[in-house]
Amino acid sequence: MMLLNEVEPDTMVTVRTITGGLDAKSHLEELGIVEGVEISVVATEPVHVHAGPILLKADEKEVLIARGWADKVYVESDDETVPLLKLETGDKGVITSVEGGKEFEKYLAELGIKIGSDVSFVRHLHDETMVFSVGGNEVKMGEGMASKLLVESDEGNIQASQMKTGVKSRIVSLLGGIRFKERMEVLNVVEGAEIEFIGTEPAKHEPVGRYATVRIGDKVLTIGYGLAEKVEVE
Repeated sequence: MMLLNEVEPDTMVTVRTITGGLDAKSHLEELGIVEGVEISVVATEPVHVHAGPILLKADEKEVLIARGWADKVYVESDDETVPLLKLETGDKGVITSVEGGKEFEKYLAELGIKIGSDVSFVRHLHDETMVFSVGGNEVKMGEGMASKLLVESDEGNIQASQMKTGVKSRIVSLLGGIRFKERMEVLNVVEGAEIEFIGTEPAKHEPVGRYATVRIGDKVLTIGYGLAEKVEVE
């Protein structure tokens, strides 16, 4: 027995066990990876060199999401099922599944990203550090994290990552779990707080992560190593 992410390319294996809880099993099942199915490993490949957040267009609305979130969203593009993060500028697809549970799906839905949505990949962004004033205190965070804060604007709620310099607003929602909200609370970044975008600072990030591309029958799909290591094969 070995894990799927340990299998060499051009190897046929059979899935024996899937670990990682109900969410992981349900997501893998949506992709066709279930116990007993035969899988041909096509390739194991590094993630592209881009490491920052990405800008999408969903239902004609531009949305910025963190790299870690994009890695959990899968789309059908050019007859392949791939993580959203694998797309490049100009690519289009339809969201077919989301890994991360119902609460995560809820966060994405607030941004207009949900299963069945048509999305266009606009571009990768260099993850700059955004500097805000929140309740009179200076707070720094990456664009990916700022994208999880919804603030008021004349056009409705927008992501803090879309704020203009010098414009003041109010935080209306934090799109994240308990640990994210606790981390923000320490910085006094809470619902109802006044927020102003001051400017940006450069940030350096190293690309991380790899993917496994596999074939099930005539279907090709790509899954991240986080999921691949939950699949035991022989």
